[in-house]
Amino acid sequence: MGSAEAIETLRARIGRMGRSGAAAATRHLRFGLDAIDARFEAGLPCGALHEVLGHGPDTEHGTHPSLLIAGLLARHDPDRPVLWAMQRGDLFPPGLAAVGLHPRRLILVEGGRDVLAVMEEALRHSGLAAVVGEVEGRLGLTASRRLQLAAEASGVVAFALRRSQRFDDPALLAPSAAASRWRVAALPSAEAGLLPGRPLWRLELLRCREASPFHWIVQACDDQGRVAALPRPVPPVRVPLAAVLADRPAASRCG
Repeated sequence: MGSAEAIETLRARIGRMGRSGAAAATRHLRFGLDAIDARFEAGLPCGALHEVLGHGPDTEHGTHPSLLIAGLLARHDPDRPVLWAMQRGDLFPPGLAAVGLHPRRLILVEGGRDVLAVMEEALRHSGLAAVVGEVEGRLGLTASRRLQLAAEASGVVAFALRRSQRFDDPALLAPSAAASRWRVAALPSAEAGLLPGRPLWRLELLRCREASPFHWIVQACDDQGRVAALPRPVPPVRVPLAAVLADRPAASRCG
């Protein structure tokens, strides 16, 4: 689907919602875990762009970042739809439903190379709860500023789910206008003595305007989209030196 066709389809789907100009009722997104939420004044701001990326092989598929985003949105404006723009149709809605984001709330748009244009158009509609776009490769300062400004104007929260066929792609950590940048890495749940079925995540805040970079080891989102603390401490997680060096420039920026 080309840019013009995708945008026309988008307008037809959400045009009937109206444009009241009112910002979203919930002004912040919360993780539901005090250890994380306490590092922010009230949570992640709506009316802003946030980036989420995976780790290792999941950098290409974006499975765990998708689940984190879906979990955050599961409890956010539950009566409003979420527009999810993809470059290719490999999203698995039942997986999002497992963390609380029901398929009936999803407006799926296959935008090909025009995902950023679809996101910008969608962010003009304040009737949406959120806009998610799967962005492969580079997200430059100009494009990210346009998305950030559109989100600020409508009050709709935006997520750029970053994907790449290279787990060490420098474009993933290049400067952008996003309010925050997160990385999600799956860890063996056996290390924490957890039963099979609920993954263990290393959740990293790489860059943020409102908080310092940090990381947490948490249980992945449950069926209501909430992450949880561990029942017991886990041994230190070994992170490859290459990954540490790649993150260092991003981790030093907070603003």
